[in-house]
Amino acid sequence: MDQPHNPLFPEWHAPAHWQAVDFISDVHLQAADLATFDVWRQFLQRPAAQRADALCILGDLFEVWVGDDVLQAAGPHSLQAEEDHRFWRDCAAALRTYSQHTPVFFMHGNRDFLLGAQALSLCGMQALVDPTVLVFLGQRWLLSHGDALCLDDTDYMRFRAMVRQTAWQRDFLARPLDERETTARELRQQSQARKAHTAGDPTLWADVDGPAARTWLERSGCTTLIHGHTHRPAHHDVGGGLQRVVLSDWDLNAQPPRAEVLRLDAKGLHREPLFC
Repeated sequence: MDQPHNPLFPEWHAPAHWQAVDFISDVHLQAADLATFDVWRQFLQRPAAQRADALCILGDLFEVWVGDDVLQAAGPHSLQAEEDHRFWRDCAAALRTYSQHTPVFFMHGNRDFLLGAQALSLCGMQALVDPTVLVFLGQRWLLSHGDALCLDDTDYMRFRAMVRQTAWQRDFLARPLDERETTARELRQQSQARKAHTAGDPTLWADVDGPAARTWLERSGCTTLIHGHTHRPAHHDVGGGLQRVVLSDWDLNAQPPRAEVLRLDAKGLHREPLFC
């Protein structure tokens, strides 16, 4: 089994007055799932007393992202495309309003890796490199989306290596928006077909490689890796006193519905279900 690339571990030092940070990932916002969008928007509208000092989004906030121009797209487009574009603008507006009072940090996932500087600005978000070490409460916490550590998913790892190249992204973003959206729909259909073979059960999907996660933790000087991507919310012991903590995905159409925030404060890490 190949080891993942040896990453740099940039450090993000939380301000001394911060008392809590919230983490979410894999919300997969899309116009076709307004139930999840409504719960996410309600989370953003919570009163100040219920908010952490910062919100950290560890990838896949959006189900798909084909370029920042979706936020300013002008016709003519199909009715479906127009609906999607209005939805992305509503998402950006909700984030921008939230970020006026609470800083929002964003790390790219495997679905929204094309989200660029323009969209970050319009959403009021600040970018985080994957992986990043958060220095907070006297400890070091390693943050990642998690997909770079799913080494057994060899087809995806090859795809990831290709689409993260600057040249590939430049060429893709140079295509007409309608063409990019068609390509994204085709890729989603392929992904859904693959999931159908496992009945949508994430426990049958490739998981984060334990030894690789331990290597990252040892090299970064952290004891806990916080990540998403796998849709397997749990605490996993990776040996040597090290652990990885997996964020929940959000799906309000599932049975039972899923939507969860992970909060880090002086009491440690604790999960907050948003839908019961």
